[in-house]
Amino acid sequence: MKSSRNVFCLLFVHVALSLERVRWCTVSEQEFSKCSDMSEAFDGAGILPPLVCTKGGSPANCTQMIKDDLADAVTLDGRLIYQAGKEHGLKPVVGEVYDQEIGISYYAVAVVRKDSSITINSLKNVTSCHTGINKTAGWDVPVGYLIDSGRLAAMGCDLPKAVSDYFSASCVPGANGINYPQSLCQLCKGDLNGQKKCERSSQEQYYDYSGAFRCLAERAGEVAFVKHSTVPENTDGRSPSSWARRLRSQDFELLCRDGTRAAVTEWRSCHLARVPARAVLVRPDTDGALVFQLLNQGQQRFNGVGTKFQMFDSAAYGAQNLLFRDSTTELVEIGAQNYQAWLGEEYFRAVHALSCDPNSLPESLNWCVVSTEEIWKCGEMAVAFKQKNLSPTIQCISAKTKEECMELIQKKESHAVVLGGADIYTAGKTYGLVPAAGESYSADDSSNAYYAVVVVKRNPSNAFTINDLQGKKSCHTGLGRTAGWNIPIGLLIKRGVIKTRDCDIPQAVSEFFSASCIPGAQQGNSPPKLCQLCIGDDSGNHKCSASSQERYYSYNGAFRCLAEGSGDVAFVKHSTVFENTDGKNPDSWARDLNSSDFQLLCPNGARAEVTQFAECHLARVPAQAVMVHPDTNVFALYGLLDKAQDYFGNSSNGNGFKMFDSSAFQGKNLIFKDSAVEIVPVGERRTYAEWLGSEYIESLEGMQTPQCSSAGNRIRQYLLLTTAVPLLILSQIQGLD
Repeated sequence: MKSSRNVFCLLFVHVALSLERVRWCTVSEQEFSKCSDMSEAFDGAGILPPLVCTKGGSPANCTQMIKDDLADAVTLDGRLIYQAGKEHGLKPVVGEVYDQEIGISYYAVAVVRKDSSITINSLKNVTSCHTGINKTAGWDVPVGYLIDSGRLAAMGCDLPKAVSDYFSASCVPGANGINYPQSLCQLCKGDLNGQKKCERSSQEQYYDYSGAFRCLAERAGEVAFVKHSTVPENTDGRSPSSWARRLRSQDFELLCRDGTRAAVTEWRSCHLARVPARAVLVRPDTDGALVFQLLNQGQQRFNGVGTKFQMFDSAAYGAQNLLFRDSTTELVEIGAQNYQAWLGEEYFRAVHALSCDPNSLPESLNWCVVSTEEIWKCGEMAVAFKQKNLSPTIQCISAKTKEECMELIQKKESHAVVLGGADIYTAGKTYGLVPAAGESYSADDSSNAYYAVVVVKRNPSNAFTINDLQGKKSCHTGLGRTAGWNIPIGLLIKRGVIKTRDCDIPQAVSEFFSASCIPGAQQGNSPPKLCQLCIGDDSGNHKCSASSQERYYSYNGAFRCLAEGSGDVAFVKHSTVFENTDGKNPDSWARDLNSSDFQLLCPNGARAEVTQFAECHLARVPAQAVMVHPDTNVFALYGLLDKAQDYFGNSSNGNGFKMFDSSAFQGKNLIFKDSAVEIVPVGERRTYAEWLGSEYIESLEGMQTPQCSSAGNRIRQYLLLTTAVPLLILSQIQGLD
């Protein structure tokens, strides 16, 4: 046993010596002093390789020095870990542990009084209490989270201005400089004499965790952004401070990300983000195990009573948290040496949103447009935005096609283009673009989309399902239309229900249904069965034309075709039934219809009530989206459009230009759809696949059958590729609407 231990020691010394020394980068004179003492202590204990201290002066300098091989290691906190990982590829190899209860992290939470009705979704215009400007739990996490989730828009990446516009008044200690809006210090209290108001120090009574909580407890603010332990530490008799003595923890609650609230003890499941512990960062090619072995030997010797040097105590140097946090109980080796994994999804997304740097924005945003009318409207938009000092300014770039726009953005010669469903698919799949913002078409509908549904009459004696469609008579909105043709036919083809021969989809449909009305299908050599159910105008003319002269055309027409008994099934959108029943449509054919007389056919073979469209539909039809290069700052772009629609979004705005109206430019749906009511953030739908949804993608791929086009070959390759995608990613894609 003894000989094997000696062999291990010899092996370790040999490996250790292969890295001649570990050059530790320090960020201050006090830290350099402590590092020098640690180096001396390690040397005296025979710990190898030798520890050498270098002066970096700041975290940013240290990360640059490590990248340039002028130093090897530095300890950083979350936001700096993000920057070091993203900009220099550094990796975390050793993490700090603070206590046994939560280990290597703490939780940033939002606290409100139990007697308030505030949720995470109603924070706008409330009063807020923060630990301090740029502090993690009090600023970085809540502001980053609000930006990332689309609740807070920051034009020109001016975060203090965005926060001051979002909350009605705040106390953000440290935000008292000339460049900060006054409302950020409005709630601050100062010292006992009312001096030092909004100082980033204990002289401001509302500073730090306990101060931000006091701001809430004394009802100066309605929400406090603190860490998970703040409320327990300052309630139920645990704090000797007079302001906290009578506070009870049960009088406060946490705001959860899903819009609910929870008891202050539920911070593990109800928080804004888990904040990672500090970590030691090194270059990608540095052996992390070696750095841990060095520090592990050190902590076994110099973390406890009886030794002159203490790794986790900075009092001797007149400072706190030098090299390591003083609250560290031990250092642990990090298995997944990846900065994203160490930071965690919640914190990573918050800090990514915070990285919106005004200096990194382009001076102008090149907007790609594809027609003379769009160029005209874009030019007017650029002028209107500039007159309101919106930034960045708009520059209009002309292209012949939407696909040419995608190519220009891929090459970074343009920045943005507005696209619809199939074009979003191409932009994401072929050109790697991502959505930065989307359109919403209803003020009371946050889904910014509609649902393609299958409607039938309620008939207990013949309750056929979606699996029994063959041989039925079908009513469609029109040939090539989304909810009435592309989605239902695409899905039925993709799932092998409708089988095509020689790429002849109309022929296959005519063989599947016994008869149909598909306005627009009377062109060329289309099978006559596709127009068999159509009725034309009052005189029987214009039968099957793709216009209102065909009474069974579009959504209302397809539903009328079903309601009058011409067809057995209608392919429409989810709102069609409601718009034409229960007295909503005065036309004679619809006057006596009741919504309860109709049902939906679900893809799983069930029937559902027409009100259950969110659970029972063929696909959620995505709204148009602004598509950009993945390197583009989506938060800055959404910040611009969100501020722009304050001035130009309403059709009755007094500012001349109208974002969602194309009538002045002799066109329709120029840049944005005329039916849009607002621009909305992408939220969790950050990729083209997440924006479109798996059902919609399936219907697109069904209509683009592999044997029929070169595009089909790309799709076939895509389907082969996806079989190799990890199950986790597949499950995320399949779990979409």
